[in-house]
Amino acid sequence: MTSTSPFSRYPFTPIAGRPGYEWPNGQRLAVYIGLNLETFAFGEGLGAELAPGGPQPDILNYAWRDYGNRVGVWRMLDLFDALDLPVSVLINSQIYKDCPAIATAFRKRGDEFLGHGRTNSERQGTMPEPAEAALIGEATAAIVQHEGRHPGGWLGPWISESPQTPDLLDEAGYEFVLDWCMDDQPVWMQTRRGRILSVPYPQELNDIPAIVGRKMNGDDFADMIVDQFDEMLEQSAAAPLVMGIALHPYIVGQPHRLRHLRRALAHICRFRGDVFLTRAGTIAAHVRSLPDGIVPGVSRA
Repeated sequence: MTSTSPFSRYPFTPIAGRPGYEWPNGQRLAVYIGLNLETFAFGEGLGAELAPGGPQPDILNYAWRDYGNRVGVWRMLDLFDALDLPVSVLINSQIYKDCPAIATAFRKRGDEFLGHGRTNSERQGTMPEPAEAALIGEATAAIVQHEGRHPGGWLGPWISESPQTPDLLDEAGYEFVLDWCMDDQPVWMQTRRGRILSVPYPQELNDIPAIVGRKMNGDDFADMIVDQFDEMLEQSAAAPLVMGIALHPYIVGQPHRLRHLRRALAHICRFRGDVFLTRAGTIAAHVRSLPDGIVPGVSRA
């Protein structure tokens, strides 16, 4: 087996009628924050745009993104500390060179670091397999060097995958992937060596599609978070669910949006005893401990 098409990575299994289970503390809704720590090349490569960019160097959009690392993420750190919220850090390995103080700050909090490529100026899905494997290897080695452990999970820059990406991640020692948004529960995906776990990562509850793509305001995005949480908390009475919140400091770290984000996260924290506020890696570890056949997807070989 050299590769697997996306449609054969996992079988169709409707959420209705699946086996039930609980999260470690007996709750049925797990909530985690996926914080994207990203860096961008100056004068070249990919990047989200606040406004249509001009010829390179595109000063407006480069500086807007850089605001997230210089200012926005530090305001968000204060927010996470004030609410005592754990965070899953999705880190471009270039962060360790460009702005290492950010990694130090989250390391001191005890947050987990997950792979997110080298930089968000590039997209791995268009690379030949050897080049993609090298990208994964370089990003992984940087996290191991600085954090002292292999990252458990991976989110591709721009959610970009080649047909071989899950295979390469499995072979590189990753236990779970966040690229797939097809479910509200973790799902086992087929790889050419065995399987890898897909942990739900949101593309609706994500500030880039919502605010950059759909031009939503910060209050609307916060309302989305609250509505998603309230509805999923009710739905979780019938089945265990995962709610991720995808954030980028250069977007929601802007003061006028941060105020609304604070409101939404404070709402979630008021239900702290009723939900499992955690990190993506903890979700994956719990699912991996369950008997085979409980979690949808491919079975253990």
